[in-house]
Parts: sequence; structure tokens; C-alpha cells
Amino acid sequence: MQSVKQAESIILDSVQPLDQKLDTEVIELSAATGRILANPVKSELDFPHWDNSAMDGYAVRYCDVQSCSAQQPAVLEIIEEIPAGYQPQHTVEQGQAARIFTGACLPKGADTVIMQEQAQREQNRVLILEAPEPHAFVRRRASFYQAGMPLLEPGITLNAPEIAVLAAAQCTQLRVYRRPRVAIISTGNELVTPDQPLQPGQIVDSNQYALATFVAQMGGVPVPLGIVPDQPDVLREKITQAIATADVVLSTGGVSVGDYDYVEQILTSLGAQFQVRSVAVKPGKPLTMATLSSSSERCVLYFGLPGNPAATLVTCWRFVQPAILKLSGLARESWGPTFVQAQTCQELRSGGKRETYLWGQLKLNAGVYQFQLAGGGHNSGNLISLAQTTGLAVLPVGETVVPVGESVQVLQVGSPINS
Repeated sequence: MQSVKQAESIILDSVQPLDQKLDTEVIELSAATGRILANPVKSELDFPHWDNSAMDGYAVRYCDVQSCSAQQPAVLEIIEEIPAGYQPQHTVEQGQAARIFTGACLPKGADTVIMQEQAQREQNRVLILEAPEPHAFVRRRASFYQAGMPLLEPGITLNAPEIAVLAAAQCTQLRVYRRPRVAIISTGNELVTPDQPLQPGQIVDSNQYALATFVAQMGGVPVPLGIVPDQPDVLREKITQAIATADVVLSTGGVSVGDYDYVEQILTSLGAQFQVRSVAVKPGKPLTMATLSSSSERCVLYFGLPGNPAATLVTCWRFVQPAILKLSGLARESWGPTFVQAQTCQELRSGGKRETYLWGQLKLNAGVYQFQLAGGGHNSGNLISLAQTTGLAVLPVGETVVPVGESVQVLQVGSPINS
């Protein structure tokens, strides 16, 4: 049985990221939200595109106003009004100024902008009441970015700021990594779909839906393959189908040591190389991870996840998420889970023999993280207590209790709630 750190390292070492040439596609900017950039982006434009004003005010020559004051204002002739989007028509000469608005192009001859609060207009002239700093409120051309330089690097997720940059750079098409395909299999004779009436002993297959959502949130394409009964031939056929069509396979159940747990022997018969067979983690001990070669010689990752809902999601958040992120082409520093230190609002307990993950809500109160333990007991089959989970408190091996108010490491699985 491997430690959590050992299992994480082994899993990540087994992941081969998508190929920068073979596993990419060109998409429209309008479809790029959440995608991972595959190629570096440059622009032919300077940012700003031209010298422009950062304030509403007056464009002047610094030498005309450098010594003025409220007692001895500089009196300048207004020769032009320049709104944003307007091409200036005149050059500012000695003793002149142009009325200018935020974002407007700076006219020739001007090198400084006087904010309107420091000026007093009188018909076609303006009195400058306070001496400015040189080049005040002027955004110089290329001061933000110079044309031809790297603009965005590959391996980043394209969210609102990056999409805005690409739009401003007139990059309407871009090359991104394709989304990893993740097949999802639920095993067990006791499972039924949510639309079926329950018979005694049956359980609704919630894992299929939870995992499909998890995969989509990770930027992958979920490929739900449904429920497979505990029949070796049927299960083998479904696993073979999954390997042929996906980059990652997630199956739930059938990885323990029960009489109806067939996953390991089927994977062995298919030539799987087992990397992880069990992990010293609670919940999630029977986690299996193996690698297989598909017909196209791709390396397929197979995760045999425990069937209990809490154990399924905990192992996904802790082990599967970094693997999918690395596979997807995301830059290295972004792969692992995010941990924060938080004050616990309740006493936390574990058996101490395995690294234990307790789910609940991570809150941010006046800049301090706090962890609120979920109610209802921490049973790996208690799906109801998982609702609204945003953090997993981590109790290392050997630590059996964390008193109220003490600091605990928390794995962040959602946005913390602001108290």
C-alpha cells in the first residue's frame, strides 16, 4: 500500500501530456473559453496602439505649464477638442492646448495631460492652475506591450482576461489542445439509473453523474458508458470499448477484494501495467491505477475508483484531477491540488493509520480561512453530507485529533464561502 504522496507522484509520472502537434485544433475565439492554449501568441499591434490620455482634461506642452500655479496660472488657447476615437487634426504649438478625453489619441506637439480638476476653462482658453509632472496622464504607445513580443504562452487556461487580450490583439482564431476524453463506467448488479423505480437492495447510480460533472469541470469530455453488471464478459467488453475511445477511463466499484470484483483480473488480461493498487488514504484505500496501450498506441490511464460516493469524489479531487490537468496540456505549476491553512470550527478526528480527508465547507472570514465540518457523519457512503463541499481537511498519518480553533491543512475543491 502506497502513501498518498507516493501514489500522487507515481500517477503524475505515468501521465503523457497531449502532443503539441498531434493533439491540437484551431478554434474560433468565441469558443475558446476554458480551453488550454497550445501555441504561443504574438501580436502585430502595440499596446497602447498610440499615445493616449489617461484622463479627461487638456493636452499641453510640459514646457508651457511647468512653472504655473493658482496664483500665476498658465493661460493657453484651446485649438481643438479630441474625443475618444477621433483623429487629432492639429499640432499643439507654444501657448496652445487641446481639450481631450480619456482614451483619446494625444495630438502632435503635446506631451502632458492636465486633469480637468486642475484647470479652469474660459470660452476658447484654459487656465492651468497647478504645475504637473512631466508626461502626466499620458499612456505611451507600446508601454504595455510591444508588437512582436510574446503575448500569451502555451499551457494557460483561457479565461475572461486572456480572452479579452486575444480579442484586443485581433486574434480571432487560435490553436488549443483538444479536450481529453474520459470514459465513465459504473459496475455493480445493485445499480440502477435515476429514472428507474428502486427495488429492495438497489442503489441509484449517482457516480455516473458526479464523474461526468467532475470531468467537464476539469475541461475534459465525459463519455458516460453506463452501468455494467458484475459479469466478467460484459465488463471486459465495456472496458475494451472504453480503452479504444478515451484517454482516461474512470470505473467505480469492482476494485476491492470481493467475490464480484473483476476489474483487476480483466485489466491484467488486457495487458495493463499496474502503477497503484491501494493507497493509505481514508476514504479511498482500494484505488487502482493502471496504464494500457490502445490500438492507436496511445497510453490510456485507467482509474479503478471505490464505489462509495464520498470515496469516489475524494479520490478524484486528490488523484484524478492532477492527472487530467497534466494530460490536458496545462502548465506544470498548475497540476496539483490547492491547499490552504484554515482554523477548524469543530474538533477533527481520525484513526491515524491512514491520511484522512474530512469534507466540509471552507470559509473566508475577515481574511482568515475557516473549516466547517460537514454534518451527518463522515461515512464514505454518505452522499448527502457531500453537498456544498468546498474543502477537505487533511489529517496526516499519526494525527488523530485537531482541537477546535487549531490550524489544519485543507484541500480546496471549490470557491471558499465568504462569511
